[in-house]
Amino acid sequence: MTPTVPEGEVVYAIGDIHGRTDLLSALLALIAQDAARSDHSKKTLVFLGDYVDRGPDSRGVIDMLSRGPLDGSKRIVLKGNHEQFLLDFLNDPGCLDSWCRNGGEPTLASYGVDIDRLERIGARRGWREAFMAALPPTHLRFLESLELTCVVGDYVFVHAGLRPGVPLAAQVADDLLWIRHEFLEAQEPFGKIVVHGHTPGDKPVVRTNRIGIDTGAVFTGCLTALRLANGTRDFLQTDG
Repeated sequence: MTPTVPEGEVVYAIGDIHGRTDLLSALLALIAQDAARSDHSKKTLVFLGDYVDRGPDSRGVIDMLSRGPLDGSKRIVLKGNHEQFLLDFLNDPGCLDSWCRNGGEPTLASYGVDIDRLERIGARRGWREAFMAALPPTHLRFLESLELTCVVGDYVFVHAGLRPGVPLAAQVADDLLWIRHEFLEAQEPFGKIVVHGHTPGDKPVVRTNRIGIDTGAVFTGCLTALRLANGTRDFLQTDG
């Protein structure tokens, strides 16, 4: 039986953005054009997480996403492990080094935090205070409101993947945000087709049990959306 989403609905799932406002703007324009040509009564956008870090404009991406969906569409915004890095740092400044090793410095810089000055004066614990002062309350509320999974029809959407053999309701956040090999190498069905990001590749990966759409946008210039409607699957992409 062909997996599908509810009749009359078109779903666009968007992969890892990582601070590339330019690519997000371009992809949303492609989605808007496609949606305008569609006769579907319901349009749903699912963002799979990793909006921040590594790229130059994490603040711009969060600003765009926190403003709301395209006209006439529903928006579902999931958390990625990089949003968790950011939130962990806000809760514990001792997480700074771990975050910076994973691309956190460009995020801080995008919010106007003077990293060079803080480095010169050796104020490691001052990084959190500087970031909190620069982070708009609307952005913090947005980051704290992110969901971990959503289900539409025969598809489940998540940032990293699912732990094989564990029901969806029993999955833990650590796996949903971080899992790789156990999930990627699994052959068994998960009950629904898993649409995920987190693990970048040169092109989308389509398996019988999962679809990976992280095409490494921050490095390749190719940001991908999976389009699901009427039992079909297509991809919209920015030019890499």
